[in-house]
Amino acid sequence: MKKLIYNKVDKAMISHLKRVDFFGKIYVVTSPVEAEHAVDYLLSQPILGFDTETRPAFEKGKRYRCALLQVSTRTDCFLFRLNKIGLCPAVVRLLGDKEVTKVGLAWNNDMLSLRELGQFESGHFIDLQTTVRELGIEDQSLVKIYANLFGERISKTERLSNWERQELKESQKEYAAIDAWACVRIYNEVNRLLATGDYELVVQPSEKKSLDETGLS
Repeated sequence: MKKLIYNKVDKAMISHLKRVDFFGKIYVVTSPVEAEHAVDYLLSQPILGFDTETRPAFEKGKRYRCALLQVSTRTDCFLFRLNKIGLCPAVVRLLGDKEVTKVGLAWNNDMLSLRELGQFESGHFIDLQTTVRELGIEDQSLVKIYANLFGERISKTERLSNWERQELKESQKEYAAIDAWACVRIYNEVNRLLATGDYELVVQPSEKKSLDETGLS
């Protein structure tokens, strides 16, 4: 039986799904020396998932810089605390690599945040928002895409937490790791489905426009 996927997922349905847990190892990188070792390992892997986190600002006019870069393999995730180490040479080397397959979601936005910390040459990154369209998936959020492909729910509880804390909470670490790791899972699954054709796209009926939207009110 072919795998059923949908062009769009109902947000209400996602709340009833089982929550995703991360069972791999999480390494927190807090010095340039640790970053060098981490990057050496990461660049030996075939595929990497990327994401970033920034401390939210709740005051008008207040804005913080990117505080965390998370990079995941199929099994493990490294959390580079950029608020402590900045764009150190190892991080610049990682971002500029052109050999390893690197994937993210809405990655252009993350790249803009990273460039506020310093200039660097960017390697080739694959954006999943473009990749999933090849299957007919129209949703653009990580939560909806992951739920569509795997039937599980990514929790966003820690999204607005303080990413510049002296020590990250365990729940923050897991949240950050899942966001990067999910990119790897999605990329591999999309490629599998495209290669095998082992899926059926279910096109959800479009919602009727309100009278206000049609201009008939």
